[in-house]
Amino acid sequence: MAKKKKPIQEVAATTEPLTLEGLHMDDLRSNLEEIKTYDGVIGYILRNSTSAAIDLKDPTKIIDYAILSSSALDASEALSEDFNLGSIRSVIVEGKNVKVLCLTASDNRISVFMDKEVNYEEILTKLHSH
Repeated sequence: MAKKKKPIQEVAATTEPLTLEGLHMDDLRSNLEEIKTYDGVIGYILRNSTSAAIDLKDPTKIIDYAILSSSALDASEALSEDFNLGSIRSVIVEGKNVKVLCLTASDNRISVFMDKEVNYEEILTKLHSH
């Protein structure tokens, strides 16, 4: 049975206030901006049901990274449901040269793209700091 492809949605960046476990949107974006300066970090996508912020070093790959991010988060939620795992705190998808850290907090979905060698635990710590 062929799997149906989901249509690609266009996203627009806005500055609506969001929260991530007590973090104000400005704090979260500030943390993500700092994370983006780490060696090997390619960029990030921060989105919720009403807005998205995308900051990637290679803007020609925005659609590719958005599809990867969305697919990874959707698959982790489906697997969690299928196997009664409870809520997923974070997911790492690792490819040949690149990996992505995906996490959901409240209504926010965060994906940080990085080279394979980057330590994602430092990034998780930074996202949960404050």
